[in-house]
Parts: sequence; structure tokens; C-alpha cells
Amino acid sequence: MNYNELLAPGAKLMRPSGIRKFFDLASDMPHCISLGVGEPDFKTPWSVRDAGIRSLEQGRTKYTANAGLKELRAEICRYLRRRFDLEYDVPQILVTVGGSEAIDLAIRALVQPGDEVIIPEPCFVCYEPITQLTGGVPVHIATRAEDEFRLTAEQLKAAITPRTKLVIFPYPNNPTGAVMSAKDLEEIAAVLRDTNVMVLSDEIYSELTYGLDRHVSFASLPGMAERTIVVNGFSKSYAMTGWRLGYAAGPEPIIQIMTKIHQSCIMSAPTTSQYAAITALRQCDDQIEMMRDEYNRRRRYVVKALNEMGLTCFEPRGAFYVFPSIQVSGLSSEEFCERLLREKEVAIIPGDAFGASGEGYARISYAYSVDHLQTAMHRIRDFLQENGWLKTE
Repeated sequence: MNYNELLAPGAKLMRPSGIRKFFDLASDMPHCISLGVGEPDFKTPWSVRDAGIRSLEQGRTKYTANAGLKELRAEICRYLRRRFDLEYDVPQILVTVGGSEAIDLAIRALVQPGDEVIIPEPCFVCYEPITQLTGGVPVHIATRAEDEFRLTAEQLKAAITPRTKLVIFPYPNNPTGAVMSAKDLEEIAAVLRDTNVMVLSDEIYSELTYGLDRHVSFASLPGMAERTIVVNGFSKSYAMTGWRLGYAAGPEPIIQIMTKIHQSCIMSAPTTSQYAAITALRQCDDQIEMMRDEYNRRRRYVVKALNEMGLTCFEPRGAFYVFPSIQVSGLSSEEFCERLLREKEVAIIPGDAFGASGEGYARISYAYSVDHLQTAMHRIRDFLQENGWLKTE
């Protein structure tokens, strides 16, 4: 069999995940400290776990409606209104298997072969390969450290062509921790207002912002809800990664098409997870605040430690990542991270795993205990010192 001829070209073009590569390497090193995977170290709140257990005890183990439990979708509408001033009705909500499925469905529902999809980088790893699988053309915009990795209106305007169908809006950002202010968003909206371009706003980290300003959803701006699909979920805010539950909110005609694709490929999201999520939305605002406060404490520690040793990074205001420059080493991102793993058994992710503009940086997650973070920072400092790269006053 000639498998090379059989395989779809778009599938062959897909890059393997640079995140998982280092996760797999670290798993074979028993004393390794991994700061690579973006997963909360908190357990799912007990009230949420209990709700899932009760649903099983009550025999609620059958399929739900394709779009999700109506009770859950209504609760998502109330949550989005309460937390982000977003107005949706139940038919505008689709419950998915994690936020990643919602991203996949949105791109597949909109993008035809030859359509251009604008992707600001560095960014989460899935946007480009999903675009390629549809036959779409990824158009990368390199955001810059001097702009705190925010997408500028000028960059967006220059990238739009008659073939542009979709803009991915990945804020708060993985891997950089960048956020967009209300002023930033207004400038972006002004560029899009007279176009026929849709926006996929990936807001999975919307509850994890630090400072006085809370997250502002792009869909909350005047005239933007009609062109925006908001993707969110329960993995990061509620420490529910393994429950695999997310959702999309957007214009009803687009949500209907996304639901048809979901119906054919998935059927429905996990029933137990949906019942648990209802409790998360109703009862766990205080748990979000507790976890955010702890992440904030870790964030301040890691940023200070890295800057003091010469791995400079701007202060991230969202998610739970820092994105320090490793250019002082003279190594590529891949070389730096491989050597750090081999010599000091600390796993972090090369910046180029998140796009070419991430070269010269590395992603470090602080969704780990303070003890782990302190040990990792000491090992990184020793690594720099032993190689003559440590900053000296």
C-alpha cells in the first residue's frame, strides 16, 4: 500500500504538537519538573464533582440533545450575561467536547478552500492545522514583545484581503499571557466594522486576568456580536480539563451549522460533565476567585525570578503562562529547552511551537505548586550560571 498517496494532503501538512513532544520526554524522567502543560494543579471543586457523581447515581447516562442540555445552555447564557455583559439565547449556544471542538466546528462551518484565516502569533497550536484541513489558507501576523504581544489595528488592516473569511482572536493569550484592553478592542472593531469578516474569539482564559481591568469580550462591543463566535469552556476556569466540556456562543445561523457538524461527528458532549457544569456555573464564582488569586501570586513570583536571572519577559496579564526571552543563550528555542530538560530536568516549551514568531522565547506555565515553581527557578538559574548566561549586576 502506498500510504503517502492515500493520506490527505492537509493531514500530512499538520505539525505534531511541540507541547506534547516535551510532555512525553518529561514523562520518562522521574525527577523532572514539568512546567509545560497548561493544566490547573487544582482539583475540580468538590461541589462540581459531587454533581457529576449524583448524576451517575441517578442513572443520567444517556445522550443529551445534540446542542447540549437545555438547562446547561440556559445557565451558560446567564453566566455570560453576569460575567461579561454578553446577551445570548439558548439557540445561540452549542455545548462541545472541550473548547477545542468548538474551535474546530467554527472553522469548518465557515472556511472554504482558498479562504484566508488571519492568525495572530504566537498562539495556541490548533488554529493553523484545523484551517489547513479545511483547505483554508493561514495568514500569520507576528505580534511583538514591544506591543506586549497584542494584535494592533494596523497589523490587522494590512493583513485583510478580499479572500479573508475569518480572524482568530486568541485573548487572553496562550502562550504569552497577553490581553487586549477595551481601547485595543475598539480599534480592532473599527477595522472590521465595514467588512464581511467573521471573528473566532477564543476566550477560554477569560476568567484568568490580573489587575484592575477584567476581561472584555470582543462580542460585547457595538456591532461585533453579529460577526463573532465566542469559544469558552470549563477546563481552565473551573479546573475541569479531564471533563472535556466547552461551548460556542454566536449568531444562531452559524451555531445551527456547527451543531449539524457536531451531530454527525460527535453526537453530544459527555452527559455527566454537562450536569457537573451546571453546578460549576451556579455555585463556583468563589472558587474562580480563589484560584485566580493563587495564580496571581505565582505569576508575580515567576516573572520576578526570570527577570532577575536575565530571561526577560513582560508582565503577562492573563492566562497562566509567562513567555520569557531566551536569546541571551544564543541557542534556538528548541535547543535551549532540550538542553534544560537534559541537563536540569526542567521541562518548558519552545516558543516556536506556537508559531515562527515565538522563536527566541519559551513558554512556562505557572499552573503548578509554589514548591515546584521555586525548585524549577533554582534549576533554571543554575543552568544559566553553569553555561555563562546568568545576568550579573
